[in-house]
Amino acid sequence: MSESKLAGRFFDAAIGLLQRTRDEEAARIAAAGAAVADTVAAGGRLFAFGAGHSSLAAQDVVYRAGGLALMNLLTVPGAVGVDVVPATLGSALERVDGLAGAVLDSSPATEGDLLVIISLSGRNALPVEMAINARALGLTVIGVTSVAYAEETRSRHASGTFLKDHCDIVLDSKIAVGDAELTHEGIEAPFAPASTVVTSALMQATMAVAAEQLAERGIEPPLLRSGNVDGGHEWNGRVMTEYRDRIFYRN
Repeated sequence: MSESKLAGRFFDAAIGLLQRTRDEEAARIAAAGAAVADTVAAGGRLFAFGAGHSSLAAQDVVYRAGGLALMNLLTVPGAVGVDVVPATLGSALERVDGLAGAVLDSSPATEGDLLVIISLSGRNALPVEMAINARALGLTVIGVTSVAYAEETRSRHASGTFLKDHCDIVLDSKIAVGDAELTHEGIEAPFAPASTVVTSALMQATMAVAAEQLAERGIEPPLLRSGNVDGGHEWNGRVMTEYRDRIFYRN
């Protein structure tokens, strides 16, 4: 079978986006990582939220080998992933006013904590209100979004604002409106989204900065090891016991 030109084009597009975010977002990634380290050092808790496919990058930093044990997933029932049936309900819930406030009020998140909100478009009510309410509670808010949407689309929130307008730090994924990197003769719709690749890379880069910052301050980063290597379970048990009051995915 001959090499696929489209596969190669997708890799090229994804690599190009990764290079752009590495170079153009370096200062903001450093600031985001420092904010995570500040929160950990001050005894705060870490949360990540994303709706729909944006939740994939949030889940990628929760309870995983090589990740910070303190990162917790903030979930909105029915809006995380495509496991809800019908899957279109998740998209509808992103536009419901007041849902974010109810979720935050019933969550353990409080003043001094940090929340990463991931939304590619940043235009729906759920991520916008999540950011507004989180900052009102005294949380540090990091937004991971595509700024292009704020320039080329209209907000679906009553305020007319986007996620980026309510964050302490914004990481721009550089993803074009529509999230499809490829077109091809004979295929009517654009295809091959790269937002998950780029957004996950932004998240992992931020966590790497946080670990580096903590180490430079003389604080052992509370990292998890793989359970598939010798000693991994014992290591993780020690970390989870030490930080049990800041880990909520075990409850």
